[in-house]
Amino acid sequence: MHPRARRLAVLTVPALAAAGVMLPAAHGAAATTTGTAARSAAGPRPAVHEAADTATEQRTVKKFWTVARMEAAEPLDAPDAGDRHFAAAGSTTGSAAGSTSGSTTGSTPAEASASASAARPATVAPTLSASPLSAATTSATTSAAAARVSSRTSGSSWTAGGTVARTTGRVFFTVTAGSDAGRNASCSGTAVTSANKSVVITAGHCVKLNGAFHANWVFVPGYDQGDRPNGTWPATTLLTTAQWNSGENMNYDVAAAVVAPQGGKSLTDVVGGQGIAFNQPRGQQTYAFGYPAGAPYDGSRLVYCGGRTFDDYLSSQDQGLSCGMTGGASGGPWFVRFDTRTGSGLLNSVNSFKYNFASYWMFGPYFGPEAEAVYNTAQKTVLT
Repeated sequence: MHPRARRLAVLTVPALAAAGVMLPAAHGAAATTTGTAARSAAGPRPAVHEAADTATEQRTVKKFWTVARMEAAEPLDAPDAGDRHFAAAGSTTGSAAGSTSGSTTGSTPAEASASASAARPATVAPTLSASPLSAATTSATTSAAAARVSSRTSGSSWTAGGTVARTTGRVFFTVTAGSDAGRNASCSGTAVTSANKSVVITAGHCVKLNGAFHANWVFVPGYDQGDRPNGTWPATTLLTTAQWNSGENMNYDVAAAVVAPQGGKSLTDVVGGQGIAFNQPRGQQTYAFGYPAGAPYDGSRLVYCGGRTFDDYLSSQDQGLSCGMTGGASGGPWFVRFDTRTGSGLLNSVNSFKYNFASYWMFGPYFGPEAEAVYNTAQKTVLT
């Protein structure tokens, strides 16, 4: 399904001007756009799929997702993924000797560099910067410093609350095609500001896989150890890029869901919404969030990583981030200009895939015109 992509000696993707659509994170605010001209009618056209678009279907889907089914939902595997696997794949997928230094326990940048040196061009060196929320900042010892880096890159529980704790959530669905057909699975997603106040951004494989859209799709914002403090939101419409829809191209592993109002209120009226940005410069300080469910995580808590992104120099046009989050994190948000005090930022990618030999790196698609088209089509979807 995902043949190994052609390896490039140098993957040259120039930084694009910071002039994309940017929406300020605001509770219940309608979307406004700045700094970009209207896309022409000939621009990217996403694939659109009707999900639970009637009240009866929505009630059925909500009833389907019992506490037991949510707890039993598992991350997706990625059949025939070659040297890559989805960020949603279990932590044991493609385990290699190098993974023991970073897959589930995290690793320092030096350890990561050493274990992957054979596969890394000498001119490429991912650069990390310290997270303001790293632990044990008062200690000056080498071991404490290493522990702080390991905690950040392996994935730590987010305990600071704020907008991100309300707008990020778990995604649940039933796979309808392939070897996993009939299996209940989980991903992550984010509520974003939008014209219809009802848009969730996630990864493409979290809405469609093996050529078919998933069923029973719901978003549970603020999921916390089994609690659903902000309700369960069934999708009325699922959308993804044309490239993911036609060939499941990892460079365009982006999707959106439009969710039905609950109790007469729209999604962002209840939980708020994060801003979103497109066509931004690469290599920015970034925070990634998600609900990893593979060991040592269990999907019950919101987890984060922080660092500076680097270009994938192997087989995709994605950006990478040192992060050891495991199964279930797919579709979770990547934020630039993230404010750790308020928990708000600009969504600029999502957790997508990992290489089997480098489980300490997470990769996410570049948010360009294709991702923007998915978002714009989603926010213009009229809810009936």
